[in-house]
Amino acid sequence: MTRPTPTPLPPTPLPADSSVVTGAPTFADSSVVTDGALSADVVIVGGGPRAASVVERLTARGTPERPVRVVVVDRFEVGAGATWRTDQSPQLLNNTYSAHTTIYPDDSTPMSGPVTTGPDLVQWARDVVAGVPRPTAPASAGWSAGSRPDWVAEEAAAVQPWSYPTRRLQGVYFREQLEAILARGGVELTAVVGTVVDIEPVTAELSAEEGAPATRELSAEEGALSAGSESRRVVRLADGRAFSAAAVVLAQGMVQAERSRQTEERVAAAEDHGLVYVEPGMPAERDWDVVPGGQDVVVAGLGANFFDVVAVLTAGRGGRFVPGDSPFDLTYLPSGREPRLLVGSRRGLPYRSKSWYGALPPRYTPRLATPEWFAAAATVPDQDFARDVWPQLAREFVVAHLTTLVRHHPATVPSLTADDGELPAGLLARLAAADVSELDGLVRDVVVDPARHLDVERLDRPDVRLPSPEAWRAWTERWVAAEHESITRPLASPRAEVNRAMAVLRGQVAGLVRAGAIHPASAVRDVNGWFGTLGLALASGPPPERTAQLLALVRAGVVELLGEGLSVTVERGRFVARTQVIGREHRVRAFVETRMSKGHADVTDDPLLRSLLDSGRARLHARTGPDGTVAATRTLDVTPEEFHLLDAAGRPDPRVVVIGIPAGDVQPGSAIGATPGVPSPLIAGADRAAAQVLALVREAVPVG
Repeated sequence: MTRPTPTPLPPTPLPADSSVVTGAPTFADSSVVTDGALSADVVIVGGGPRAASVVERLTARGTPERPVRVVVVDRFEVGAGATWRTDQSPQLLNNTYSAHTTIYPDDSTPMSGPVTTGPDLVQWARDVVAGVPRPTAPASAGWSAGSRPDWVAEEAAAVQPWSYPTRRLQGVYFREQLEAILARGGVELTAVVGTVVDIEPVTAELSAEEGAPATRELSAEEGALSAGSESRRVVRLADGRAFSAAAVVLAQGMVQAERSRQTEERVAAAEDHGLVYVEPGMPAERDWDVVPGGQDVVVAGLGANFFDVVAVLTAGRGGRFVPGDSPFDLTYLPSGREPRLLVGSRRGLPYRSKSWYGALPPRYTPRLATPEWFAAAATVPDQDFARDVWPQLAREFVVAHLTTLVRHHPATVPSLTADDGELPAGLLARLAAADVSELDGLVRDVVVDPARHLDVERLDRPDVRLPSPEAWRAWTERWVAAEHESITRPLASPRAEVNRAMAVLRGQVAGLVRAGAIHPASAVRDVNGWFGTLGLALASGPPPERTAQLLALVRAGVVELLGEGLSVTVERGRFVARTQVIGREHRVRAFVETRMSKGHADVTDDPLLRSLLDSGRARLHARTGPDGTVAATRTLDVTPEEFHLLDAAGRPDPRVVVIGIPAGDVQPGSAIGATPGVPSPLIAGADRAAAQVLALVREAVPVG
């Protein structure tokens, strides 16, 4: 069954002049202009869940003297943000469980502000279905989520704790919770759709004769050094609007990358030769109608965005997936309007699928890389991840693989017998002492079925190198079978067990980085590099229905895996795709790149971050080891406690707070959405930001 065509929400209700902040009499009158900018207490740049969380923390901490006047600026939609915008295709799904989404804190998150309550996504969906009236903010709050679209009830009815909602439904949840938060009182909000391009320091100086504000713009040096209560910040938008505020919170989320030279060259080549090229970016922001149906189209990139693009170009064009004996045994019935997708990447394989348990998945219990092992490792400073930590993780993956074979496929390991379903103590001891290079051999020694072998150094890549096209097709068939087993029989799938192990272990690795147990150079090179990529491939995969659809498309010949080492060039007026599979070359007129942004500030196309970095008002975070080695990261540098932006000389701006992905190396885990019952760096960061904002608002000189 195909999902309905997306219907956008009605426009966000704004004050008559969206640049005017309405205020209580105790505030600056909204007609007062400071340095050409309309006054507010705080401007939040980015309108997604982080912004909503900051507003929630402001209301929770409270300002009984007067409401806080907040301006939230987002490029697309305040309340949902770019990722969760509510006008996007229903083909685009979240890749985390419904039960893992909330906007509200609980006792699991360490923070200084009070805990408040509210519905998580699952409870909200149940309330929608039951017709529970939603909280509405008074007109004085300045903003509402608008009327609820008709499709919300249908999609909410399908929500289970272990299901994967559409991104647009999650966006409606975030918007309605923002309105519910405003209904508490204490905040007056103006929502602005626009692009922030700069932040400028100004100082407000009261006239002794008139008591009226006079302002002047500060030099970069003065602005960096100015920490006095009279200093304010002017936030400027691309369309000329501006807001003056006592504090600014940067909460942009997953910023996108600027065009690379290679992308520029491909854009130019497509224009010169009349080709179709869809460049990297968020799928909801691309025009997929330009991709021709009925033709071969090369697709580069097999990560999270890949599955969205495949859905849009197949089911989104009228193709149907018909279930067989189970919901995940699908047959694809083409519409005739879909392209034939030739897909590849550097790794050559799509992200591994999440599994279907019919419930939330059980948590993996490590046997070697235990919490006790990590606790001991955390006491040893400046380790090399690849040398000192990765071997233990690799051993754990082998244990996960072999234990599943012992329990569910004993014929494949005839020499291993254990009444309790665990590995024999002798083998476990051998694995615990083995070098990484010895692990694959140990697996081959005890596993008689070659299809059940494990190459621990190529978990996210094909375990074949430079095969013939025939050998590659045979291997692809085995991959399809392994992915299908991982989805439908996860407890019996060694593949799924390794994925669950990674989901647990990568969180422990992040703890080692926070504890200073990993040398800075290794943290940047290894943890943020190849291991981070491996973690995404194994533990951040698509919903099982997405992979089941992909397998059906592979069987139907609509999708063909090209293999690893994909390169795409322009030769004689065509895109030419080659991989390491011998004898394969494809010449096409259409090429799609699905690479997703990593949120790297050094290559971002965000005009505000670019301006701050280029002018020296911001810098990239760097880690320094005990030997003096300096390892630069790709995220902004902020103070470790208050998250104040640091300039090129290391001086903090006490009026600019940065939370989330753009400052992720100082705030590990802040890229992850808040989950009920789990400590949330996102909410903890929002609470710190709210504390900073309220302190600045309380000491601010009145303007007007």
